[in-house]
Amino acid sequence: MNIMNEIIIRFLLQQTCATICCTGEHGAPYCFSCYYVFNSGDGLLYFKSSDDAHHSAFLISNPVIAGTILPDKLNKFLPKGIQLQGEVLEPLHPLAKDASLIYHKKNPMALAIKGKVVTIRLNAIKMTDSQLGFGKKIIWKRSKTGMITDSKN
Repeated sequence: MNIMNEIIIRFLLQQTCATICCTGEHGAPYCFSCYYVFNSGDGLLYFKSSDDAHHSAFLISNPVIAGTILPDKLNKFLPKGIQLQGEVLEPLHPLAKDASLIYHKKNPMALAIKGKVVTIRLNAIKMTDSQLGFGKKIIWKRSKTGMITDSKN
């Protein structure tokens, strides 16, 4: 059975925007922000992007990504956020087959925007949550078998 820490799941479900970093031209880092929808059962993030966006071409040539998700409403006194690693799945990958349906069900206004829905398979997450204690980190990694496991530091 896939297991992800409930605190991480709750946080990802409550937020809406991620910053994703990929490899751009000449190996340079390239970052972009996007609205996302989280699939907790499979550990996936979905976002919508136009085909002519710079990052769309970069993600095709190098699907490995890193990123951050901060709270939609920041609290400077209690830092909280996620650092993530993952990979963009090809549109025909079995885990990506319902991406558009899932994304638009949670974000129906996005139907008015041209583009395609992209699937990121999350492979590792480090969450900082100072509400749990100063510097408290929750670490999660997808196992080599594809199953989801978690640990606390």
